[in-house]
Amino acid sequence: MAQGVASAPALRHTTNTQGGPSDQGLPLRREPHRHTYGAIDLGTNNCRLLIARPNSSGFTVIDAFSRIVRLGEGLSRTGELSQEAMDRAVGALSVCADKLRRRNVSLSRSVATEACRRATNGDAFAERVRSETGILLDIIPPAEEARLAVLGCHKLLEPGDGPALIFDIGGGSTELVLIDQEQGTPRMRAWWSAPWGVVSLTESEGKEAVEGPDRVLAYERMRERARRAFARFADMLPESREGIRLLGTSGTVTTLASVHLALPSYDRRAVDGLHVPIQAMQKISAMIAKMDYDERSALPCIGNERADLVVAGCAILEAIIEIWPAKNLGIADRGIREGILRALMARDGWQL
Repeated sequence: MAQGVASAPALRHTTNTQGGPSDQGLPLRREPHRHTYGAIDLGTNNCRLLIARPNSSGFTVIDAFSRIVRLGEGLSRTGELSQEAMDRAVGALSVCADKLRRRNVSLSRSVATEACRRATNGDAFAERVRSETGILLDIIPPAEEARLAVLGCHKLLEPGDGPALIFDIGGGSTELVLIDQEQGTPRMRAWWSAPWGVVSLTESEGKEAVEGPDRVLAYERMRERARRAFARFADMLPESREGIRLLGTSGTVTTLASVHLALPSYDRRAVDGLHVPIQAMQKISAMIAKMDYDERSALPCIGNERADLVVAGCAILEAIIEIWPAKNLGIADRGIREGILRALMARDGWQL
């Protein structure tokens, strides 16, 4: 799990990370330095970049980028990243590298998650990325992925003293983290990484089944796979459900929140930090599971890019709600990238 950061004079955004799973024990500089920081999150489905500068209350985003690359497409079948998927990802990362240079980013970290972890050619792909873009991809383990997601979004939890579950539905895996908070600081009590994300779960069922006349039955099978994957984690959860809170960070929850609000187009300001009644999210999930591809595509905040994968996301979400039936679902349009930025800035003495 890589943590240390060094910048290279020839390519200032290059990061070389080494070390252990926690930032604790690292010396902080006496005077904070106002670097420009960058964070790249290369997932199974998306490539995302965030560039920011710290301020007294957090940080100011000065540039961002997101592109669906479907890096894990076909991975569950072949065990490796396809040439086409790698080409798409390298193209997106080249855009990220250009932005990092133009914004004079001095410190950054770039991470890759489940697709690169599982692929037999994940390391070879990371070397290609380094050679062609100058970006050093850190293929992080699930525990670090969960830690960064929590660090990036926990401030959006509903107020309260009860335990909280934070989850991240990715393309190739789903991370669940049980936390409690002491003076606003989250403490991970237990975490779990399930091998089902929106891409891997869709491919396990087959697009023909998901889109066919028996698609509701296919949906139930996907939900059951997710339920079984969460079973051991469910045994770790406290029996008392008093005052529990639930927060999700992923394209699934932000998309469903947009449908709940009936937005004509996606609006991060309306979605990030929203709290939606669980029954409303369950109703939307059931509605989407019954729709065919064209009907889902016609919903403004789903469209063609998400229409084939959102059903699997709904199945995973319903399985999570079953093991942690909070009254509301918190929605976070933030996560790993923000967690990276906060960790880097904290090392330079910024109290965020």
